[in-house]
Amino acid sequence: MVMKHYPAEFKADAVALYRSRPGATIAQVADDLGINRETLRSWVRADDQRRGASGGPAASPAAGSVEDENAALRRRVRELEEERDILRKAARYFAGGDALVNRFQFVADHQARYGVKRLCQVIGVSRSSFYYWRSAADARAARQAADVALVGRIRAVHAEHDGTYGAPRITAELRDVGLPVNRKRVARVMRRFGVQGLRLRRRVRTTVPDPAAAKAVDLIGRDFTAGRPNQRYVGDITYLPVGDRGFLYLATVLDLHSRRLAGWAIADHMRTDLVIDALNAAQRTRGSLHGAIMHTDHGAQYTSRAFAEACTAAGVRQSMSAVGSSADNAAAESFNATFKRETLQGRRAFTDEREARLTAFRWLHRYNTVRRHSRLGQQSPITYEKSTRTAPATLAAAA
Repeated sequence: MVMKHYPAEFKADAVALYRSRPGATIAQVADDLGINRETLRSWVRADDQRRGASGGPAASPAAGSVEDENAALRRRVRELEEERDILRKAARYFAGGDALVNRFQFVADHQARYGVKRLCQVIGVSRSSFYYWRSAADARAARQAADVALVGRIRAVHAEHDGTYGAPRITAELRDVGLPVNRKRVARVMRRFGVQGLRLRRRVRTTVPDPAAAKAVDLIGRDFTAGRPNQRYVGDITYLPVGDRGFLYLATVLDLHSRRLAGWAIADHMRTDLVIDALNAAQRTRGSLHGAIMHTDHGAQYTSRAFAEACTAAGVRQSMSAVGSSADNAAAESFNATFKRETLQGRRAFTDEREARLTAFRWLHRYNTVRRHSRLGQQSPITYEKSTRTAPATLAAAA
């Protein structure tokens, strides 16, 4: 999004996104986010200074001493070469399994050559955690043997019931034959060894209507167009699957003229604060939302008094679709489907919360600044808005 003043959270996320993509340049990340390249470069430089690693060689104790400076540079080159060698060797350990355990194992296998302290510094683990992991080796070996024995019993029960039983029923079967086992342990062993029961895919419900709440009339009537920016918006909530069972939730505010994502917010909850944060973000982007229409479904967040008060304060008129009709909010539903399809790319879930947030952060900004939209003549939303300001009649007819 194009802003004159960037909040500290945006700067931190932009720097984190750049650091999470080793192959990307500052120019590429800046273009993705729609910000000036030198602006991002200055944020990265400031972050380096805060970390105490500005990138330059350490100042020589004897000012002006070329020999000392050269010696410091040579030491730094040797350190970097050693770090590169360590990381190359470590890469083979991270192909699968528990990432932290893999790091500990790498340290254990190479500590004689590089030392525990140096290895922990390079691959980012705590020495105390490594020593604790090493001291528990015997207990882990015993647990591993017990898990191997248990998974044999689990697979026998699983096969006996045509692969339909999950952890609760398998636990009951094992207990009936005299094996005192905990259901959580059965579930853990099944996940570890890839044993799955037959189950229906759970549908995550993000629209929960409140029957007692006041409803706004439908001011859109399935007409998802607008003659100019900042006139009509649609809002919705979708979920981001994280790990095996976790979720984050994304609330969006989409301009119907340019399909620009004017505001959004991500949280680990679906409380009303989430949709209010998205509305406030849109207000910051546009400067003012006075007179605009905000069209949503009948979710409890949007029918709440707090959201109605936020709309009133922003000068926004509320509009709501029919209960249970996704077609009445089709523009928002379509955006959500595109977002999840292009970020997950066939996966069931993001690996962890950090990956989900950074992936969403990058995609949502690229959506506005880079991603071509078929409805906009294969232009990005921000490019379309700029072009309609220069030639409104021609482009409005083409849309």
